Amino acid sequence: MKIPKAANKRDQAVIDKLVAHGQQHALRVWDEITPGSRDKLLRQAEKIDFDLLDRLVAEHVTSEKKSAGRSKITAAPVTGQPCTDEEIAEAQKARKVGEEMLTAGKVAAFVVAGGQATRLGYDYPKGMFPISPVRGKSLFQVHAEKILARGRRYDSKIPFYVMTSEASHRQTVDFFEQYDYFGLEPGDVRFFEQSMIPAVDLDGKFLLEAKNRIFTNPNGHGGSLMALKKSGALDHMKAVGIEEIYYFQVDNPLLQICDPLFIGRHRLAKAQMSTEVVAKEDPMEKVGVIGLIDGKLGVVEYSNLTEEEMRERLPDGKLKYGGGNIAVHMINLAFAEKMNKGGLQLPYHKAVKAVPYVNENGEIVRPEKPNAVKFETFVFDALGFCKNSVTMEVARAEEFHPLKNASGDFSVETVQRAMVDMHSRWLQAAGLALPRAAQDRPWAVEIGPLTALDKEELIAKVRSGHSFSWGLCL
Repeated sequence: MKIPKAANKRDQAVIDKLVAHGQQHALRVWDEITPGSRDKLLRQAEKIDFDLLDRLVAEHVTSEKKSAGRSKITAAPVTGQPCTDEEIAEAQKARKVGEEMLTAGKVAAFVVAGGQATRLGYDYPKGMFPISPVRGKSLFQVHAEKILARGRRYDSKIPFYVMTSEASHRQTVDFFEQYDYFGLEPGDVRFFEQSMIPAVDLDGKFLLEAKNRIFTNPNGHGGSLMALKKSGALDHMKAVGIEEIYYFQVDNPLLQICDPLFIGRHRLAKAQMSTEVVAKEDPMEKVGVIGLIDGKLGVVEYSNLTEEEMRERLPDGKLKYGGGNIAVHMINLAFAEKMNKGGLQLPYHKAVKAVPYVNENGEIVRPEKPNAVKFETFVFDALGFCKNSVTMEVARAEEFHPLKNASGDFSVETVQRAMVDMHSRWLQAAGLALPRAAQDRPWAVEIGPLTALDKEELIAKVRSGHSFSWGLCL
C-alpha cells in the first residue's frame, strides 16, 4: 500500500510510528476518509503505547513458546466468620481499628464502573441501571448512599473515586450531576477513565472498527491500578490523608462498603492488599477461588482445578478450595503506588475473541470464529506481589449477588429477590417481620442505606422508637 504523507510534522511522526511498528495497514483507507476523520485516526494512534503492544504481540500472539505446564496449586488460609469466643474477640478488636480508620478519614471507596449494561438490554452504563426492588434506585445511588451513610456514622467523609471507561465516562458524570451526587459533596467524588488498549488479529495487526478508528478495549480491571496513578487519584488521596482504598465493582448492590471489620483486619495484618470471599455454594460452582499458585497468592480460575480438587475437603468439612472471589479488596495506598513504579507491574493475559472489523475494501466484516486477541490485566494478580494479605470470608446472603444477566442466575429478578430477602431478615431480627406473599415469598421491601446500613443499625433504631416510612409492594 502507498503510505500517505502528512501536512505537518506532528501527523507525520504518527504515520512514521505506525510504519515503524508494522501497523501501516491502519492507514489503508486514508484516501476514502475526510480530513476530520484522518485527524481522529491519528490522534487515537498517537496515544498508543507501541512498545507495550510489540511486547504483548511477541509474548502472546507470534511466540511459539510452549507452555511450561500446570502451575502448582495449593490452598490459601481464609479467615472465616467468627464463631468462638476467641474469634469474636479478635473480630471486635479488628472492627475497632477499622472504625478508628474511618473516623480519622483514612479510607477511600473506589468503584470500577466502566461497563455498559448491554447484556441487560439497557443502553447505558451499568451503574445507572435501576436495581432496588421498590424505589428503583440505580446501582450508583445504592453505593453512593452507603458511602454517605458510612461517613455519617463515623462523622467523617469517605472520598468516592469512580473509574469509568471511554464509552461510559460522560454519561456517568452527567448522571451524578443530574441527581446531585446522591447527597455526597461534589468535591468528594472524582471520576477518571480506564485506559484502552488495541486488540490485534491473529498475525498481530491492528483491526479497524471504523475507517477512522482502531479497535480498542479496556485494559482489564487490573488497569484500575494504572488509572488511579495516571489520573492523579493516588496523589489526591495522599493529599487528603487517605492510607487505604476499598475496591469494589459496580454490579453488586449487597456489599457492605467500607466494612470496618475488613478494614481493621487488613490494617492489623499490615497487609498490602486483602480480599473478601464467600463460601462456594457447590463444589462445582464456576467461580475463581483464592489459592496459592506456585507459592504465590492469587485467584485460581475454576477451569484450572480438576473435579477432584474442586470436591476436596479439609478436616473440618469445608472445601479445600472454597473461598470464592467476589472482587472486593482493600489496597494500601503505598502498595498501589509501588505497583505503578516504572509502569504497571501486572502481567497481561490474552483472550481470543470474535471482533468485527473493516476489511481492505472498507466493508464491515462480522466473523463467526475468533479472529482477534484482546489483552487485559487482572487486579487480583497484584496479590502475588504482597508480603502480607488477609482473605476474609463474608456471608454470601449479606454481601454477594451481582447483576450480570438479563435472565437466570444473577439477573434483575434474582438480585432484587436477594435484596428483599436480606432486608426481610433484618426486619424479622428487629421484630418487624412482614407477612408472607404468594409462593411463601416476602412482600417486596426496601431499606435504604440512609435508614440502616445493616441489621444492627435497624435493630437499634427500632429499640429507640425511630419512626419509619414504609414502602411495600407485591
